[in-house]
Amino acid sequence: MSAQLHTSLNAGLQQFFANKPFQKTAVLQSLWSGYGEIARYGDDSGHSVIVKWIAPQQGDSHHPRGWNTSRSHARKLSSYHNERVFYQSYAKHTNQACKVPQLFAADQIGDSSWLLLEDLDALGFRVRMPAISNALIRKGLAWLAAFHAQFLQCDCADLWPIGSYWHLDTRPDEWEAMADSELKYQARAIDKKLHSSVHKTLLHGDAKIANFCFSDDLSGLAAVDFQYVGQGSGVIDVMYFLGSCLEEAELEQHAEDLLAYYFSTFADACNGVLSATQIQAVINEWQDLYCFAWADFERFLSGWSPGHYKLTGYSLSQTQLALSRLP
Repeated sequence: MSAQLHTSLNAGLQQFFANKPFQKTAVLQSLWSGYGEIARYGDDSGHSVIVKWIAPQQGDSHHPRGWNTSRSHARKLSSYHNERVFYQSYAKHTNQACKVPQLFAADQIGDSSWLLLEDLDALGFRVRMPAISNALIRKGLAWLAAFHAQFLQCDCADLWPIGSYWHLDTRPDEWEAMADSELKYQARAIDKKLHSSVHKTLLHGDAKIANFCFSDDLSGLAAVDFQYVGQGSGVIDVMYFLGSCLEEAELEQHAEDLLAYYFSTFADACNGVLSATQIQAVINEWQDLYCFAWADFERFLSGWSPGHYKLTGYSLSQTQLALSRLP
């Protein structure tokens, strides 16, 4: 990070801590491929804040799965800008049903930047990745339903036009690496089907269980990591979230009921904003796209990491269903 950015970050921290002494108390996470870090800063009175700083020039040349390309680098830079726009312009429109950390300050010089964010731990959201039960999965689905209802048909032109980190236009290298198959041949048709939907919302874009923070009593939930936020059908987030929580046999057993719970909660969240007919139209479209969301993610994994543990029989069956529904 440049000296100028260090200076502006220090000024932001001083303002947050009212010019009282503070220090970095913990590094919470290094960013993917060494592009920076997420750290907690605190003072003696117990106030704390989270700093996410991005210094891509410090990123090393190693990618955990070998995908170290100029396209990958450009995608990361775009995602960090995308996240900053979300926190600056959209986070304030969320509520307790879809809680996200609020932004206190931000700055950017060139490709480097920093965000000064609420500390969710200080707000009581201290539990990460608890033993996942269906009851807790439902809380995650309720968060997604509230988020998707809040941003349904929003004008989000300054964010990614398509949410999620794996969508086809950003992953041509991984598509090229796929073995020849019907899925590879039909990848563009699946992408078109999935992303030409009439009803769109704002996707979290990386809605895995690791990006959710539970309150101490597990009654509340907040989400982090909005690099890949963008427009799309809400069921894309739901597919990815369920896949992050459940093994193959559990998906076979519980996915249908959990999907129904998401749509019921989504309908409740839309009451008073949309008519019953309008709500049902959204649900009908997104239900039909569920298998296409799985097929799209299977396409990504098949090129990015053949043999990945998420390439399950359940995912394959949903992919085959999507392929059978193509013209």
